[in-house]
Amino acid sequence: MIELSGVRHTILDISSLRIPPGTTSVIGPNGSGKTMLLKLLAGISLPQSGTVHIDGVHPRKTEIGWVNEFPDRNILFGTVLDEVASSLRFRHIPDRGVERMAEILLDSMGISSLRDRPVCNLSGGEKVLVALAAALVHTPRILVLDECDSHLDCRRTRQIEKIVKERRIPYVIRCTQQVESAIQSDYVIFLENGRVACEGMPGDVFARLQGTPFYPLSRECGI
Repeated sequence: MIELSGVRHTILDISSLRIPPGTTSVIGPNGSGKTMLLKLLAGISLPQSGTVHIDGVHPRKTEIGWVNEFPDRNILFGTVLDEVASSLRFRHIPDRGVERMAEILLDSMGISSLRDRPVCNLSGGEKVLVALAAALVHTPRILVLDECDSHLDCRRTRQIEKIVKERRIPYVIRCTQQVESAIQSDYVIFLENGRVACEGMPGDVFARLQGTPFYPLSRECGI
């Protein structure tokens, strides 16, 4: 269980929040604190007050994969292979084993053709896939995705969802504006003005959001 207690940080004011294992979608208006919540969960930022624990462990002591909303901000190295292999090399795994593990992952994601390409020459969608591969290669306990689907078409979005599901990561936390995708999650958190306005199973949360821009069109149309 991911647990937040007494968290105050910039706009966020979360007295208590428990996030179960599975895929959780964080939705809400722009400026509601979604990205800041994800940064706290990823250990990128530390709360000004309060605590964040992942199965009782501080985020910075947990294996975490992070994919930024803006693809270029994920990139540290020149080629795709070096970028994907980077987190393994930081763990001092021998080069031969590192390259093999990275190549296997690229092949499983269907992007092995990008192996030697300069990352700067990739499309936005390709950069997201490379950033996702770099986040997945060390098998994180929690994968945090900050609106990376905003750069992808429907086919690529489904591809990413399939890849992530196959990796069986205990916690997947994603911020998204795609409510039709969020309704497929195991859990949904709706933020408003830095507070958790509602949370729970998708059906329960979206029932409370009926009549708002966050209500799925498929439900409105009875699909």
